[in-house]
Amino acid sequence: MIDVTRLNGKNFVLNAELIEVMEETPDTVITLTTGHKYLVKESVDEVLDKIYAYKRKIVAGMISNP
Repeated sequence: MIDVTRLNGKNFVLNAELIEVMEETPDTVITLTTGHKYLVKESVDEVLDKIYAYKRKIVAGMISNP
């Protein structure tokens, strides 16, 4: 799960595993595999950084708890 910010400033948590497409138009639009779309303040690069950090945590947990 990643923490992102709506355009109105409210934060919410998004399941990174369900992200299908992200695009900047210029706001970042995240489309999930369910078809739901979310407009967020973060850039695509910022969201990608959050996804990478999330994935690193998962892998680190798998390594430390085999």
